[in-house]
Amino acid sequence: MTLISLSNVAVEFGATTLFKDVTFTVGEGDRWGIVGRNGTGKTTIFKLIAGLQKPTSGTIAKSPNSNISMLDQHRVFDGASNIWEAAAAPFADLIQLEKSLAAQANHIGELGEKVTDAILNKYSADLERFDREGGYVFASKIDSVLHGLGFDPEAAKSQSLEFLSGGERGRVGLAQQLISPAEILLLDEPTNHLDLETTRWLEEYLSTTEKTIILISHDRAFMASVVDHVLHLEGNTGQSYIGGYEQFIVQRTERRLSQMRAFEKQAKVVANEEDYIRRNIAGQNSKQAKGRRKRLERVSRLSPPLGEAGSMSLKLDVQERGGDQVVVAEKATISIEDRVLIKELSGFVKRGDRLGIVGPNGAGKSTFLKTLMGERQPSSGKLRLGNSISVEYYRQDLAQVPKDKSLYDIISDLRPSWERGLVYGHLGRFGFSGEETSRIAGTLSGGERARIALAIMMLSRANLLVFDEPTNHLDVESIEALEDAIEAYEGTVLLVSHDRALLRALCTRVWELQGTSVFDFDGSFAEWEVVSEERREQDRLDAVTANNQKREKDRRQAQKENADASKAKPGIKVSKWELEAAEKKAVAAEAEVARLTELLGDSSLYDSPDGLEKAAEYAKQIDLVKVEMDEALELWQKLSDALNT
Repeated sequence: MTLISLSNVAVEFGATTLFKDVTFTVGEGDRWGIVGRNGTGKTTIFKLIAGLQKPTSGTIAKSPNSNISMLDQHRVFDGASNIWEAAAAPFADLIQLEKSLAAQANHIGELGEKVTDAILNKYSADLERFDREGGYVFASKIDSVLHGLGFDPEAAKSQSLEFLSGGERGRVGLAQQLISPAEILLLDEPTNHLDLETTRWLEEYLSTTEKTIILISHDRAFMASVVDHVLHLEGNTGQSYIGGYEQFIVQRTERRLSQMRAFEKQAKVVANEEDYIRRNIAGQNSKQAKGRRKRLERVSRLSPPLGEAGSMSLKLDVQERGGDQVVVAEKATISIEDRVLIKELSGFVKRGDRLGIVGPNGAGKSTFLKTLMGERQPSSGKLRLGNSISVEYYRQDLAQVPKDKSLYDIISDLRPSWERGLVYGHLGRFGFSGEETSRIAGTLSGGERARIALAIMMLSRANLLVFDEPTNHLDVESIEALEDAIEAYEGTVLLVSHDRALLRALCTRVWELQGTSVFDFDGSFAEWEVVSEERREQDRLDAVTANNQKREKDRRQAQKENADASKAKPGIKVSKWELEAAEKKAVAAEAEVARLTELLGDSSLYDSPDGLEKAAEYAKQIDLVKVEMDEALELWQKLSDALNT
């Protein structure tokens, strides 16, 4: 079933064409990834689909029953006083209905026999609607999504939105989108504020949902795991590809090779024809030459393949080799106020290492880099650079780019001996030419400032490069250029990133920040992922085993206490057996409640077609079993009291 269709769509701003002839169709359950360089119109496609903008030409058709959710970039969360309420915004009507039902139930209880049929009928109708719309399950779904995105669901009910960071607000907005009952989700860079663990969770969530997904992301590993269609925007148009992201890379390469062969073949034919015309236009074969010239004028000339011009050309060189020990830590403790982030770290980074630094958000990765760069001091111990080490630091906030200078002046100040042509040439390597070189850096977009930061880094020729989330503002093709440049770099690299494709391609060693400790893994990031997954699975199994052992220990202790009580009072043998029966019934009921609650909390339940119906049934069963459990516990208590009297 087709949900969205764009046909020959174009968007123009005055005399500037953003894109034209964009055609693609989104079917029910499809997962589309939209890729392209910054400024090619990816977010504009979202606005067209959401109805926030109209195309200059072309048509956009949407299924009349389709419900679309697009993240509000301002993340205002009107009316919400805490994180849980903000995430639950799509269920605001249901929450209000729940409150109304509670008030109605109290009112009915107060009226007693005076209650009217009209009041009972309204309560019954509202209760049926509450059940039908998922009233018994929506809270569990909200808790599940919040937990997956790194929030404590209970704490979220009291945690104010006022003091959240931009990244935390982004995660709340993403939770709101995922919780939404909309059939179509428009996700714009959803992994930007996620660490590795939450990115994996989101990946699994989207891979199993039956909703239709349209996704903009620069995270190649994430795209490879989620999407099954790709729309590539380049050269002021769009080309659609069937298949996942990895298939898109192969198809794009083959397409460009085919275009290049056709272009070169035609260019050769045209050159031969032009040579013939030039040699014979005034000679005996003038008539044939003029005929060939007319035919040649009517030939539609092929364009060279897209994707080559404008690519960032980054090359990272080393001026001085430097010492063998690049970074040295001697019982270094790093704190923020009273909170210890890293405790007594000892170790060193060797020359030539490509060290990936990973850990959850807030673990202290960026603070570690700032301490290494001398911007703050360790609480105790030492953290220093080795001998003859020159360093260039790519900051996550891009503060290394002076906002009050023009692009030309930024490069000219770093290379005062360069002639104007060399400065222009260097800026041209990063996609800035003509009047763009006179722009003030403060007016640039995030992606443009990131490219200038890399242009500055290229001039440093440092033997240690420190990167703090370098892919945050870069498009996929710029990330590929950065990856190639670091791969060819002969110095040492420290890399903090959540981009798994980049980490897999580059890192030869991993430091994992966990708690206040740093675990040194002497192997590639891909190898660390395998070991890390095995460790997580073992931790899960250990937790299940420990829980089962505790339950078994508690059960045996209860049996022993009952046996001791029966020995002390042998005359009440009938009560002893009744007590054991009541205990077994209570334990069985408790286990059934736990089983049903686990099923109810499984996020995949809500992605199946009949998920809400199943969830409502589970909720009803829980209520019934809880009644049985309470009755068994009450009987057990009475019999236990009888044995002890």
